[in-house]
Amino acid sequence: MASKNALLLLSIKCGFFMGGGNRRTEKEEPLMKETICNAMTTLSGLLSAELAATCNALGYFDGEKYHLEPHCKETIKDLIRYLRRDEASYDIRRYLGNAKLLQTDLLPIAQCHHNDKELFDLVLRLVVNLTNPALLLYNEVVPDDKNEHNIYLEIVSHLQNYKEAFCNQKLWVPITQRLGSLLNKNFLDRDEDDNRTIERILILVRNVLHVPTNAVNEWRPDNDASVHDQVIWAFHQSGLLDLLLYIASSTNESNFSLHLLEIICLLVREQPPSLLAKTASQRSVEEKNRDDEELLKIRQSESLAKQQKVKKFLGTRHSNFGGTYVMKNMKSTSERELIYHKPIRDESDITLLDKDKKKTKVPKNRQALKYSLVERRSALSIRLILKQLCVEILNAAYNPLMKFVKELLVRGKSQDNDESYYFSAIKFFMEFNRNYKFQVKLVSETMSVETFHFVQKYLENWFEMMATDKKRIPLWSSRMHIALNAYKELLQNLAAMDSNADAGVRESSKVIKSNIFYVIEYRELLLTLTNTYEKTKYSRQYLKDLIETLHIFLKLLSALTKHRKLVVQKQVKRKKSKTKNKKSKSRLPGDINIEDSWRDLSERLSTLLVSPVEVDVIPFDAASDMTMDEQKEEAVKKINTFLKTNKLEEAVAMLRASREVWPENDTFGSSTISPEEELSWFKEVFLADLQIELVLSEVKEP
Repeated sequence: MASKNALLLLSIKCGFFMGGGNRRTEKEEPLMKETICNAMTTLSGLLSAELAATCNALGYFDGEKYHLEPHCKETIKDLIRYLRRDEASYDIRRYLGNAKLLQTDLLPIAQCHHNDKELFDLVLRLVVNLTNPALLLYNEVVPDDKNEHNIYLEIVSHLQNYKEAFCNQKLWVPITQRLGSLLNKNFLDRDEDDNRTIERILILVRNVLHVPTNAVNEWRPDNDASVHDQVIWAFHQSGLLDLLLYIASSTNESNFSLHLLEIICLLVREQPPSLLAKTASQRSVEEKNRDDEELLKIRQSESLAKQQKVKKFLGTRHSNFGGTYVMKNMKSTSERELIYHKPIRDESDITLLDKDKKKTKVPKNRQALKYSLVERRSALSIRLILKQLCVEILNAAYNPLMKFVKELLVRGKSQDNDESYYFSAIKFFMEFNRNYKFQVKLVSETMSVETFHFVQKYLENWFEMMATDKKRIPLWSSRMHIALNAYKELLQNLAAMDSNADAGVRESSKVIKSNIFYVIEYRELLLTLTNTYEKTKYSRQYLKDLIETLHIFLKLLSALTKHRKLVVQKQVKRKKSKTKNKKSKSRLPGDINIEDSWRDLSERLSTLLVSPVEVDVIPFDAASDMTMDEQKEEAVKKINTFLKTNKLEEAVAMLRASREVWPENDTFGSSTISPEEELSWFKEVFLADLQIELVLSEVKEP
């Protein structure tokens, strides 16, 4: 072993490489030597020699076909083993990135030798490892240390180069074919290796889409195809998007639902949902006018900046003594007026005497949190592809996919940060549906009271994590922002349901609002988030979204109580009577001959039960100190009171409203109760002696 390592080191020092490295093209050779030497400076001589020899023992690519070396499979296994033993500085990973192993060797091998399943699986394992997101390597926290941060940026730059290599459609064709062949098998006939290969392909797609945009090299305007757009185009051309849609809509492939949700969210990253929903095959007149106005504004701003620059350096006045002036109310060291010999070319030059003063530097822990998400308009062809994909997901996959994902989240079988993708999907697809062709049935899985509760639970959990895990405040803050946007979109969908032409949709919205507006936890959530806002913990965009969410909430609450009465309930403490002379409890009329009174009421009740009742009553008050069970008993007593005071319409309305609030155990009857059964229920309540003492005050809205 020692002689072998010495031979490898000697071969590196002599300037040639073992294997097929001497067959590289003349253009690649100088670049390869430079990158290899740069990477070797951070590695020990022995390890760098082994890596260089291993990389060059794979084979070579002549532009059309990749020629394998005899021990190519064992070499790939060695590289996988090297990466597994990589240290915290990620020297081996950075070395392979500088050597461009993925672009020059691994992808050509997968493209030319995809029929060899064993070799393809080995290459897939290595590529998935190399393309792991940099944030995952650092536990989703960008390192603060200078050296570690430089390593992090270097890994990100390698990932961006990898993403550019994946823009080639031909690279995805064999991957799509392999995935399609595995999906054609019955899910009961697949073994663990097949499912593992499917999962690795999905993780590879996730890794490629997860790579952030290179803001330095990609100076692309809107309506131009970025690297991310080119990758999506390669997916579309190779047929991979169709397979992803099939996996998302198939109930047999629910094991991959978390991977699919993450991929879908990354596909539509940086895409405004409202703009995507309104995209047409041809540019509309409104879109053309908007683009012309934006272009005109840019030209005007450039022209104005140019004029100001000319005026600054070429003034209209003569230059004789133009830069000499006397400053009033300021003495020089000789106690005379201060004479200044520098022309004022800008407004900031007025404070020239402060130019040598050091500005107070804001500490890092007191700086405002920055918002990094950027939205852009992709090329028209990419927008049309994504729009069609979103429409098909809504029609075939959204409800079952979100159901499977939520079950996994509730049972704790998900990984960290999967909740963020769930909330991102809620925000994007519900906004897309609202701006495209608003159909509540397409998003019925997430348009419910349970979803409001689910979002609120994670908002509260992450809010508590910000107080306990202060080192990762930006992480929890970004997750809270994602959940807040989902909560905001849920409220906007409620507002859209109120203006829907379907009466059933409006009634569903009314039921949801009666829950979220009468439960104190829902009402105080946004107030708590507003009162606890700090610019060092939350971004400015978070504050903007929070204010908009609060505005929508108050607007919905105002519309709900506009034409209704507010019922104020108070819990009265009963005092024991000390003397018998005190006034006894007032008895309600109807205690005498109660059977005769029921015969008179039953005829009128039978008529009311088969006709609509338009009286508004509220059986449940979230502001009350009474528990749910106590308020249920009070609702029964109210119905008894209404019956004995001949307020039959109020009694019927109270029964039906209470049935919606407390549907469990059929206390107020089932949802399919017949009028005859309702009449018998009223009889039982009317004949019961409930010893009623209720304080009920109705306060009309001013």
